[in-house]
Amino acid sequence: MFRKPPYILWFEESGRKNFELVGGKAASLGEMTQAGIRVPPGFTVTTRAFTDFLDASGIRKTIFPMLEKIDLKTPGSLSSISKDVLEIVWAQEIPDKIVEAIVAAYRKLVEMTGVKDLPVAVRSSATAEDLPDASFAGQQDTYLWITGEESVVQHTKNCWASLFCDRAVAYRLKHGFSHDREKIAVVVQKMVHAKCAGVMFTLNPINGDRSKIAINASWGLGESVVSGTVTPDEFLIDKVAFDILKRTISTKETEYRVNTAANRVDEGPVPDDRKNAPSITDDELLELSRIGKRIEKYYGTPSDIEWAVDADLPYPDSVVVLQARPETYWSQKKNQPEKKKTEKPADAVSMIAGMWGAPPKS
Repeated sequence: MFRKPPYILWFEESGRKNFELVGGKAASLGEMTQAGIRVPPGFTVTTRAFTDFLDASGIRKTIFPMLEKIDLKTPGSLSSISKDVLEIVWAQEIPDKIVEAIVAAYRKLVEMTGVKDLPVAVRSSATAEDLPDASFAGQQDTYLWITGEESVVQHTKNCWASLFCDRAVAYRLKHGFSHDREKIAVVVQKMVHAKCAGVMFTLNPINGDRSKIAINASWGLGESVVSGTVTPDEFLIDKVAFDILKRTISTKETEYRVNTAANRVDEGPVPDDRKNAPSITDDELLELSRIGKRIEKYYGTPSDIEWAVDADLPYPDSVVVLQARPETYWSQKKNQPEKKKTEKPADAVSMIAGMWGAPPKS
């Protein structure tokens, strides 16, 4: 007898083998968890929950024909239809059996961590995301510092709805992805109280040199990097000897940090004594580099990686990975004629920024 997939899968149960059920982000988190990489614990609300939500509400037959009518050449077509679709999705109730599954999983995560009303990140994990030959990262929503059962359920639906926002719809249209074939899962993961965070490439993203590791870091959560509100500290590390070959410490005027009183993430000024100070220690840099090398070896390809240093944990447990995906720019160029060494790839900045997705929701 055919057994339907579950609504919930923990990271330990997730991976490439069930990519269609958990999406790109969750598959990667699952693979790293199983490989022994330090990843904050969590679970995935699978794509089955999303499809059952569409079917139970009966909106599938309504919204997808609406999306097919979008003409990117017609002014207002995208924003108008996308807005109407979003309103339809938001108006639907999540079936009780899905709500119960999400609540039970969140309660288990609270019990595992021993933190009442555990703050979590609720992150979209679509099936057309983190692919080796395409980066759909950042097209759907991520919500930070979410607490309580009802809020986790609500933000799960918000992530589902973000599959139909104008940004995501336009991206699919431009890249030839069918609206009704893409599915979305939702990652619910213990929130990191980030002292600093950033991105790491297990090659030099400027020239593709695979003997180097490039790390960008800034104070607080990594959204300050993607939003362009800071110029991050930049480091280049030798992948073999783990020597720090280059360091550029920037003036960091702003940071995203947790407002525990209001249960949200706020943007605020960096205190004067930290503005021009390195946001990450040498020990943390080298530990991060070692982790990056392990991830590259595990996947068998250069990777781009989201990371953070948790202020609540002792070193080296404080150095954690939030996401990893195959590097796409230089990997796609490996069979193409080499460009001049002085030529900078057109999307070197976007490769770094695109890893983090949308700014946090307050």
